[in-house]
Amino acid sequence: MTNRDIQKVAAAAWRIRRYALRMGEVQGQGYIGQALGYADVLGTAFAHIMNFRPEEPEWEERDRFLLSHGHYAIAYYAALIEAGIIPHEELETYGSDDSRLPMSGMATYTPAMEISGGSLGQGLSIAVGMALGLRQKKNPALVINSMSDGELDEGSTWEAAMSAAHYGLTNLINVVDVNKQQADGDSRKILGFEPLQDKWASFGWYVQRIDGNDLPAVITAFENAKRFPGNQPRVILCDTLMGKGVPFLESRDKNHFIRVDADEWQQALAVLDATKPEGVL
Repeated sequence: MTNRDIQKVAAAAWRIRRYALRMGEVQGQGYIGQALGYADVLGTAFAHIMNFRPEEPEWEERDRFLLSHGHYAIAYYAALIEAGIIPHEELETYGSDDSRLPMSGMATYTPAMEISGGSLGQGLSIAVGMALGLRQKKNPALVINSMSDGELDEGSTWEAAMSAAHYGLTNLINVVDVNKQQADGDSRKILGFEPLQDKWASFGWYVQRIDGNDLPAVITAFENAKRFPGNQPRVILCDTLMGKGVPFLESRDKNHFIRVDADEWQQALAVLDATKPEGVL
């Protein structure tokens, strides 16, 4: 990792936050707290780690990114716009009839949306099957499954975790957004999941736990996951702050769906613009 790498990813993460805010303003709603909190992870994946062709989203040797938490679609679309897979002009269609950017992620609508997520706890199981299939075909592609900490409640997640370790899926990286919020409240109180790092290790995974908003830490964790020599799947546990980058949203009472009033979208964009990384157009 070089300073240039950090600057490149920082610019990507900043633009992802801005694209997400603009889409949120179009509809007056969206899971913007998660999008702002997860932008550093998405920026790292698409600007630094993944191998893909923007003009050919179904290229057979592309790295696959599975959005298990389909309600993060606004964040993922922002990443696809940043990656050049979705044209910037489509941002204004978010959530509209006949748009390729529906409010929850659907593989049948959106290029590079590998699965229709949203039925939480399913993504890792699909990722295991996908990683097995790619290995069988001797395809070098990487599978990145992205999931929420609320999905740790689901038994299917842990069945998949056991299977991935059993088959030694070195081509699989699972990323967990530990923002400590789900629909019914604090995810740690709904069903306690700590000590999370020890649990994944006991299931046979190579585990890293990081501050998911510390960009060098995120980049290093992904690089470590790709280079780790062991015969194990990899998991990155990312502790993130909902609303990251917009202080008045960071400090808002945390819940699964942060309310943003009509006049606050432009305020949030102004705050973000004031922190634009150097050299970003």
